[in-house]
Amino acid sequence: MQIVIIPHQDSWAADFAVLKDALLQAAPSGSYIHHIGSTAIAGLPAKDVIDVQVTVDDLMHVDEARFEQAGFRSTDICNDHCPPGLHLAPSQLGKRFFKGYQRAANIHVRQKGFFNQRFALLCRDFLRARPVAAAAYGLIKQRLSDRFPTDVDFYYDIKDPVFDIIVEGANVWAEATDWVEPPAD
Repeated sequence: MQIVIIPHQDSWAADFAVLKDALLQAAPSGSYIHHIGSTAIAGLPAKDVIDVQVTVDDLMHVDEARFEQAGFRSTDICNDHCPPGLHLAPSQLGKRFFKGYQRAANIHVRQKGFFNQRFALLCRDFLRARPVAAAAYGLIKQRLSDRFPTDVDFYYDIKDPVFDIIVEGANVWAEATDWVEPPAD
């Protein structure tokens, strides 16, 4: 797999909207959907893969067949990365993960109120509000992909701890701004 970071594309918002429509048909009743990750942050370079978070009340109510029918294949990824120094119950990092068949997309189905569900939204909003942090993060991703374009494991071995640093700043920012989880996109 080749890691290719490209400049921000205006089309990513429209691509998300199409994915959202399909996901609303597959997700359990009461779910809500957000555009997350680098493609959700204006001006941030990213891989041309749309990240979407589907927030559900209970992961046990996710019907894999409905996601498959809507154009998303299930993968064996079932947990998110735990930042060093945090001691979280496995459930706080649990998720269902799907890939888009037609449009390159990562669909993260996470349970409302869990660490990983909040983490994705908080970091997205923090980087939207802090363009210098977003630009630095974009530069790190670009340099990693330039130097190690085919080493996916190395790319994430470096990118994940960088993001752990970002979340520390995001938590301080959230407290200072009284950040609350936004409504669905």
